[in-house]
Amino acid sequence: MFRHITTLSAFVAIAALGPPARAQERFPVEEATIAGVREALAAGRISCRDLVQTYLDRIAAYDQAGPRLAAIRAVNPQALRQAEAFDRDRGRLAAQPLACVPLVLKDNYDTAELPTTGGSASLAGAQPAKDAFAVAKLREAGAIVLAKANLQEFAQGGVSVSSLGGQVRNPYDLTRTPGGSSGGTGAAVAANLALAGTGTDTVNSIRSPASANNLVGLRPTQGLISLSGIMPVSKTQDAIGPIARTVSDAAALLQAMAGPDPDDPLTAAAAGRPPEDYAASLKPDALRGARLGVVRPLFGTKPEHAEVNRVMEQALDVLEKAGATLVPIEDPAFEANRLNAENDVQTYEFKALFNPYLATIPNAPHKDLAGIIASGQFHKAALETFLTGAEARQDGMAEPEYKARLARIAAFKAHVASVFEAERLDALVYPLQKRLVVPIGELNQADRSGIVAGLTGFPAIDVPAGFSAPSETAPLGVPIGLDLLGRPWSEGRLLGLAYAFEQATKLRRPPASAPPLGSSAR
Repeated sequence: MFRHITTLSAFVAIAALGPPARAQERFPVEEATIAGVREALAAGRISCRDLVQTYLDRIAAYDQAGPRLAAIRAVNPQALRQAEAFDRDRGRLAAQPLACVPLVLKDNYDTAELPTTGGSASLAGAQPAKDAFAVAKLREAGAIVLAKANLQEFAQGGVSVSSLGGQVRNPYDLTRTPGGSSGGTGAAVAANLALAGTGTDTVNSIRSPASANNLVGLRPTQGLISLSGIMPVSKTQDAIGPIARTVSDAAALLQAMAGPDPDDPLTAAAAGRPPEDYAASLKPDALRGARLGVVRPLFGTKPEHAEVNRVMEQALDVLEKAGATLVPIEDPAFEANRLNAENDVQTYEFKALFNPYLATIPNAPHKDLAGIIASGQFHKAALETFLTGAEARQDGMAEPEYKARLARIAAFKAHVASVFEAERLDALVYPLQKRLVVPIGELNQADRSGIVAGLTGFPAIDVPAGFSAPSETAPLGVPIGLDLLGRPWSEGRLLGLAYAFEQATKLRRPPASAPPLGSSAR
């Protein structure tokens, strides 16, 4: 068991923010939506302060007590004051689409009032000078940063363990991991410790915790959302996006986060595109007439894949009954293990991006990757191989193999585009994870399929597809997600397809490990 360094400070911060909400007519924050909160605020059935306080109460009850989810790295000591400011100016409700929406941000998003540590003891207390561009846009839309989420340290892996925050537990099965690397956000949103949250995705890392926590996770077209102020891993593969309990909430967060940033050249491709109204795409009949490519090489064939395959076949039946045409794709070019082994460029790019990022943090305890490695203040079992391998590359982006990988990535991206064109597809369909998330103690989540989006930069959304059979440790079963991958800039279409599937199935269920509290918002 790992020592939770921030436990005491988190409870002190929560206590300092004020007493629990007084017991009156209860507003159910469990499974609350952005639209539902806005309606309650407009009707005066809830105050922003009490909404925020109730989430803080749930963090105190379930994150470091009760099931001890370890999903939260630190709470925001300014959260209640920001909520009170909203209550003094209710006009913001009409002007700001995310007014008083309490969010949990993965702790690799720069925030002006909270350190950004990447979950690493080596960066404890590292305080950025300003918000990440996407965080600033969320605040402009009215959102409140409730807390920073634990994660797989430096977003390097799929089980969400870190030296600073310890091991995040899956709220549906406390013996299992929550996926990763955005597993803290996933567990927090699933357990209703916040209204919604954000993640980063270099290969799988928004959609893996969405799949494992019965959530919606959206990795957008690379360049739709700025990466400025996000702790980097790979300029070729990184993307950021929302993690939410519903497709409509994911669409609302995407609406706020998207847009060009002069400090991020990747967003230049979005600069000439008129902003899309993502909510307008959310129609229950959006699957009617859709052509969906079922990528069979991304399905498992071994006994350990049986539960996921069972759920996926049921999901495919739903898609077909809702009016979609399913097109089998047997193309071996989509084989995920080979794509990861031959094309992934993280170790070539990491040091060249990470060291300049550290230089932007005024009080960073270490100024480069070499210093972090020398400190030993990181989760060695999970990270040492990657970090030392990245540091050993003198100039990874000048190596012939790196350039060869970029060429193969470009060829694969063109090939995927040609499959869409030849089969006239709206999206590709496959399980994000071929097997259930692994038990706590394992350091690798095998058999994930997110690399297709990671290499192409195409958008992908993961939606709840069902659960494995219930067990003693998983009373509802372990969540399983369905991935939909679309053409570049097709977020509206993807959200529509996901929404139609969500409405046809209504598979979202809160975990039994974090039930309603007796004291909650009014």
